[in-house]
Amino acid sequence: PEDAQIVPSVWSLRRKRNLTTNAITKHKARLNLHGGKQIYGMNYYETYAPVVTWFAIRLMIIFAIIFRWSLRQVDFVMAYPQAPIEMDIYMELPQGIETAQGNSKDYVLKLLKNIYGQKQAGRVWNEYLVEKLRSIGFNQSLVDDCVFYRNDTIFMVYVDDGIFIGSDDDLLQEAIKDLRELKLKIEDQGHPADYVGVNIRKTKDGSYEFTQRALIDSIIKDVGVTDSKSKPVPAKVSLQLHAFKDDLPFDQHFDYCSAVGKLNYLAQTTRPDIMYATHQVAKYSSDPRQTHGEAIEYLVRYLKRTRDLGLSFKPDASKGFECYCDADFSGNWNKALAPVDPSTAKSRSGWIIFYAGCPVCWASKLQTQVALSTTEAEYIAMSMALRDVIPVMNLIKEIKSKGFSVICNKPHVYCKVFEDNSGALELARLPKLRPRTKHINVCYHHFREHVRKGLIKIFPIDTKDQIADTLTKALAQNSFVKLRKFMCGQ
Repeated sequence: PEDAQIVPSVWSLRRKRNLTTNAITKHKARLNLHGGKQIYGMNYYETYAPVVTWFAIRLMIIFAIIFRWSLRQVDFVMAYPQAPIEMDIYMELPQGIETAQGNSKDYVLKLLKNIYGQKQAGRVWNEYLVEKLRSIGFNQSLVDDCVFYRNDTIFMVYVDDGIFIGSDDDLLQEAIKDLRELKLKIEDQGHPADYVGVNIRKTKDGSYEFTQRALIDSIIKDVGVTDSKSKPVPAKVSLQLHAFKDDLPFDQHFDYCSAVGKLNYLAQTTRPDIMYATHQVAKYSSDPRQTHGEAIEYLVRYLKRTRDLGLSFKPDASKGFECYCDADFSGNWNKALAPVDPSTAKSRSGWIIFYAGCPVCWASKLQTQVALSTTEAEYIAMSMALRDVIPVMNLIKEIKSKGFSVICNKPHVYCKVFEDNSGALELARLPKLRPRTKHINVCYHHFREHVRKGLIKIFPIDTKDQIADTLTKALAQNSFVKLRKFMCGQ
């Protein structure tokens, strides 16, 4: 058509590696559409596509260990082109392709399938897959859009990688067979080994280990830490990072933003022990200074020392749902920098959520508003943590309502929250207004109804035993290693 936009084509070449050895296992060449040249309203509209949350993945693995469920990993081969194209799109002939008559200016390609590179390709594929799953009896979760239930089978999908979990392996094979009968190209990869960049290993005692050695090796190589020096902690206790505007700009002897991106993925998937240090260096990615580059090198030297460390899942059925939350009140305060960097006045929240003694979710974040007291900082941290807790509780309730077994010592799912500040404890338990706390916005009281109903119970804990402490500040080696063992199981 005369008014159609002709979108360029792009060849994508990559090497696929083994997540344990980092050895090249496959060379891939893929013809993509140049999505960056698409025009909104002409050849795309909505682009958002959901993926399964990591807390759901970890939670299901914990259930699988405790109740001895079967697991099977599947891969949808060339997933996106399995879905039909959403609308008419025309693409330039790819480089290296010639026509018998004319040239690439005379001919274009009309897409018939949902090829890679489109802005909306992920969403189109997800909608197509959900429709197929529903047609064979799977029901979509109301908590996580990428979790599905059918009888005694649960299916989780992260773009084109899925995991089936169920009480019997025959049920899982039946579900895979049903998908194949719908003309979906699906590869049964057996027991999960490498899922979304994470190596999953089942040990002799039935527990699981999540590690990312190949990613750590890649970070070490990128940053260029080639000597034998290593560090026992991820961040210096004596150094508070700030903008360092008087410092020399980072010389870019390694790609700062790329290193931060890899560290962030590592911290969010298998290494909660580096969450605080990673967030600190990520904060200055737009204008890194020499000191920030040195902080990354220090963190990488710690990773070099703990290369084999990851998450160890050894569920304790006697434990239920627990959340440890903490705050560092104005921990980055700097009088000299306050006029130019107001964020130095903000406190940092840190929390980690456990189920059956295994970590399922964690975070380290600066608070969005300036807290006026330790009590307020701790209360805000508790409120932020429980915004993660409540959806996880809802997912467990949903799994239970579908007839699956869950660890639940009471008739309902509830959570223990451990807080080391007496003021925050009292403020959460009792709806009292005092001059120093009545200004706290109502949005931070969202969990009080859960406390009133007994769905959330808050307990005091000694600061020395507060696991979330390592998510709010840099700690000395002895304290850090002690808390890391609780978080990672190693």
